[in-house]
Amino acid sequence: MSDTAWMRTEAMSDGWVSVVAGGVWTVAASRTLTEIASGLRLDGASGARLDVSEIERLDTAGVWILRGMMGDLQDAGIDVELQGVDAKHMPLFDLVEASEEKLGVSDPVSKGGILAFVARIGEGVFSTVSKAKGLLNFIGLFTLVLLRACKEPRRFRPKALVSQIEQTGLDALPIVGLLSFLIGVVLAYLMSDQFRQFGAEIFTVNLVGLSILREVGVLITAIMIAGRSGSAFTAQIGTMKVNEEVDAMGTLGLDPMEVLVLPRVLALMLTLPFLTFFADIMGVLGGAVMTILALDLTSAQFMTQLKQAVTLDDFMVGIVKAPVHAYIIAMVGCYEGLRVRQTAESVGLQTTTSVVESIFLVIVATAIFAIVFSFLGI
Repeated sequence: MSDTAWMRTEAMSDGWVSVVAGGVWTVAASRTLTEIASGLRLDGASGARLDVSEIERLDTAGVWILRGMMGDLQDAGIDVELQGVDAKHMPLFDLVEASEEKLGVSDPVSKGGILAFVARIGEGVFSTVSKAKGLLNFIGLFTLVLLRACKEPRRFRPKALVSQIEQTGLDALPIVGLLSFLIGVVLAYLMSDQFRQFGAEIFTVNLVGLSILREVGVLITAIMIAGRSGSAFTAQIGTMKVNEEVDAMGTLGLDPMEVLVLPRVLALMLTLPFLTFFADIMGVLGGAVMTILALDLTSAQFMTQLKQAVTLDDFMVGIVKAPVHAYIIAMVGCYEGLRVRQTAESVGLQTTTSVVESIFLVIVATAIFAIVFSFLGI
């Protein structure tokens, strides 16, 4: 007996599609069932024959999802025929149908209203909690793999590590440098324009130096790397999942965490501090160019004012954040990549999710750092 829900489709000669559902369709598998239902695409079909004869266990939650799926197909202009309903399951279909009639809707969630709003909130909360638990479990698993590699250094795979350092670090220098330089120019221009009203233009140098070294340099770099390398991690691992290469690794006795995740996380944690340092230099350089042009300062005056405004502590505040941001980006990218299902659509979805989650968590981490440093007086 299968412990999971499944669904397969098969095109028929008359333009219809046979949709066979099987396995366990109960409330315990509701998340899987929802993903199966939402992933059903029958574009171009004139009709669908939904065969439920291979469903082994069924409850009202499963019936509700089946009927919702049928309603979605009908809304898309596809005729639906339900086949193979076991006699012992008929009362469940009658009960759900009666409940729908009592509510006055065929699919309360898709028709909008208060019930749909509450359902979306509940689904979002449960999805967030589930994803947080999964990510926490993934972090714990990675920690075990890292400790095992520290005990047996041969597991670190230096070739893969060097390759990832090149991809995430050296190849990212041009875009990081260019954007940081332009951001420094923009900051200097806006600040000088405001300070000029109070005759305090010289303090533009102070603000440019402090903002770039403490916050802007590392944050902008982390956001760029989340969009560049974090998404690449998800897409690469996700594509390997689709091609069943990850499963093949397990068959060969290789640990995907050790082969795919460990080199990427370590590489990004090594490269992001250096990228942040480079971004700081380019950002300050951009600010210097604009400040010198806008305020008619000399480079010597700029450097003198900058030395008075910033200290080594300001520089270290930004650098210390970089490995933490790198860890967040790499872990989320790899985690979402391993969650990809056997479809190309899933690769795109998880890649988008990876970037959004990484940027969100990086900004949350930045806020936490700001509170802690403020509390410590740094």
